[in-house]
Amino acid sequence: MDFIELSKKRRSVRKFTDKEISDELIEQLLISAMAAPSARNMQPWEFYVVKNKELQQEIKNNFKNYNFNSTLTIVVCGNKNRTLTQNDNDFWIQDCSAAVENILLAATSLGLGAVWCGAFPVVERSDKVREILNIDPMIIPMAVIQIGYPDEEKESRTQFNKEYVHYL
Repeated sequence: MDFIELSKKRRSVRKFTDKEISDELIEQLLISAMAAPSARNMQPWEFYVVKNKELQQEIKNNFKNYNFNSTLTIVVCGNKNRTLTQNDNDFWIQDCSAAVENILLAATSLGLGAVWCGAFPVVERSDKVREILNIDPMIIPMAVIQIGYPDEEKESRTQFNKEYVHYL
């Protein structure tokens, strides 16, 4: 499938089968993530691949809207030691967001489903994920991605709206 078709096919999936994802596919997701652009090529991302069911459930239990039955959780974080200013409002947010989108698109291309659940900038969420996974304070959990084999079929779509486009 070409990229335009892939981008329309990518949808948030919230229902999954119990089939486990192979380590090879997980590596493909991470390779795609790290192909994302980053400001000054600082690559501030850190990826926590959570296969441990108890840790997954603890994360899910602490967020009312995160309790999907996915078999894999990837937490995408920003490492402030690899940013321009080491501030919370640095470009690491954009860099990690690009990595997240690459994971979502890669998941779709591999026949997987995924949903992006936000942590940062909600400090309580980010801090709770950091606590659960015992993450260093200089590393900020930004996104919790639930991934699995989809147990729901969603139609391809676009949300294109000409009213949001301004030609100058």
